Amino acid sequence: MNRFLDELASEAKTEARPSLAQRSLAMAREQSRQQVRQDMEGTAMLERRPNTPPPEPFSLDFYVDGVVKRLNRSAAFVRNDPRSKGVHLASVHFRINPDGSLKSFKVLNAGDQQEEIAFIKSVVERAIPFAAFPPDIARAARSLGVTICIAPGAGGGFGFSRMADDRPC
Repeated sequence: MNRFLDELASEAKTEARPSLAQRSLAMAREQSRQQVRQDMEGTAMLERRPNTPPPEPFSLDFYVDGVVKRLNRSAAFVRNDPRSKGVHLASVHFRINPDGSLKSFKVLNAGDQQEEIAFIKSVVERAIPFAAFPPDIARAARSLGVTICIAPGAGGGFGFSRMADDRPC
């Protein structure tokens, strides 16, 4: 019995747990895989420049708030038929260059919201150019992505607003 227990003890010693550094490297690899996946899908919020520090979160929040306000102001000048709303969830994604110009506009999920997608595209085109990136964001990012979720019957009112970062579309 002692020999059996000694064998178990020696096996337990050979299987070393990963060190803090190894676990940190594994987490960093997973985060980079997620970033690459988002970049491939085109849905990452920031398209980062290599080897640059991240922008200040406060500055990024202010800039995104400014984009949302500009979209809401521009929406007042674009005609939208409220009867054309579909019943399925949809989403679009657009990217802004550092100078405030539009880099891309992509439909992620159309559902039955073609009229709403056309409305949002018109609003985005009307809002262009957005303000140029602040210096810290311009140093850190090649572009900024914004995803707009179209949820039928949500809230009953109109307007673009920010969602929690962890809430999916």
